Amino acid sequence: MEDYKKEFIEFMVESDVLKFGEFTLKSGRKSPFFMNAGAYVTGSQLMRLGEYYAKAIHEHYGEDFDVLFGPAYKGIPLSVATVIAFSKLYGKEIRYSSNRKEIKDHGDTGILLGSKMKDGDKVVIIEDVTTSGKSIEETFPIIKEQGDVEIVGLMVSLNRMEKGLSSNASALDEIREKYGFGANAIVTMEDVVEHLYGKECQGKVIIDDKIKQAIDAYYEEYGVK
Repeated sequence: MEDYKKEFIEFMVESDVLKFGEFTLKSGRKSPFFMNAGAYVTGSQLMRLGEYYAKAIHEHYGEDFDVLFGPAYKGIPLSVATVIAFSKLYGKEIRYSSNRKEIKDHGDTGILLGSKMKDGDKVVIIEDVTTSGKSIEETFPIIKEQGDVEIVGLMVSLNRMEKGLSSNASALDEIREKYGFGANAIVTMEDVVEHLYGKECQGKVIIDDKIKQAIDAYYEEYGVK
């Protein structure tokens, strides 16, 4: 596993973004872990988060794209932080873009916030986590309405590696199959367990035997086969 991925896993724990215990998800599933990307709130956190995203995007998609699109609302700070990091790390100027929930009819009009898109643009979509693919259903037509643009791929922070509500494939696999573009994550839950099981982080063992057993049981029921 690359060093930046190990650092990112510890960063999620340090930032109180990734928690372990007992959580009821929106889907109704009882999960032994929960991720809340809304807990990234400080300048230093967003700076580091942007760098982790930039490294993962560069690893999977290189530099041959023009726009980083972050769906409103959580995708807005993600896209801004990441294009700043991309410029710093790789010297490549990527434009950020996002959608408004309501179309603006005065001043800077239209549905987009940030950069407009033009024919020939290549776009990477950035999100916090994708559990069902519903957000892409909303995002895909917005981007395609902007002109003859190519969606290169999607980058999320964590792949939960569990089957969707309507199939045995993961949300990222469903997106790849349905839309035909790449869908990747900075880290997977398999990476998280591998790095944290039995190891100290922030002065304590985050994934002990009890939590590991709960995770294993969860994936026995909901994991992608």
